[in-house]
Amino acid sequence: MLTFLKNHPFAVQSFFESSLVLTFSVPKEELQDLIPDCLELDVFKNKYAFIAVAMVQTKGLRPKRFPKFMGNDFFLIGFRIFVTYTNNKGKRLRGLYIIKSETNKKKMEYLGNIFTHYNYTTTDINHYNKHHTKEISSVKSNFKIELDTSENDDIPLPEGSPFKNWKEARRFAGPLPFTFTYNDKTKEVLIIEGVRQNWKPKPVKINTYHVNFLETLKLNNLVLANAFIIENIQYYWKKGRKELWN
Repeated sequence: MLTFLKNHPFAVQSFFESSLVLTFSVPKEELQDLIPDCLELDVFKNKYAFIAVAMVQTKGLRPKRFPKFMGNDFFLIGFRIFVTYTNNKGKRLRGLYIIKSETNKKKMEYLGNIFTHYNYTTTDINHYNKHHTKEISSVKSNFKIELDTSENDDIPLPEGSPFKNWKEARRFAGPLPFTFTYNDKTKEVLIIEGVRQNWKPKPVKINTYHVNFLETLKLNNLVLANAFIIENIQYYWKKGRKELWN
């Protein structure tokens, strides 16, 4: 019963007030051991793989078709690897594999760990706005990100990015259509499809960042490849579906 509950047994909807995603490039060999055998790294130029830090302010998160007053507002942080999965029909799906999840409320940790495999933990989340900058930080998780909020249409790619332009970089801006979980004991892949409307990520400039979790992974040559933000978007996740991986 508990296993069934963790497999996203119903659709969930929310409103994203904002979603800030920083995507880092890494030589593909360094991420290979962090994903299960059923998945493949989604690579660029057959050289770079990508890991993203997504920070999402949700509003009214609830089972789909439940009334708004039953929703809850949470701040979510997800550490995700860009991957592909070839399903039993031979179709190649692009998506994300989550390696760590955090939230600002115990209620989300409790419910998230009943209905998903994302292993949520609770942390402090602090927001600070000042002239043309915004800071998101956590003392417990030891991270701090400062972004430039000034209106600027000529934002350069981060220094050292493998992309030539923002059009190339947009291909590796989350979230992607699918998220995958793998049960090694049953050899089952859980596929969760996200549905969004008017998804138009805007490039943002990151002034400074420190993300302790990324440092614990001991990755060499980790480079900020892009950063995008979206605001005021309706979003929902379909009920999870499983298939055996051979």
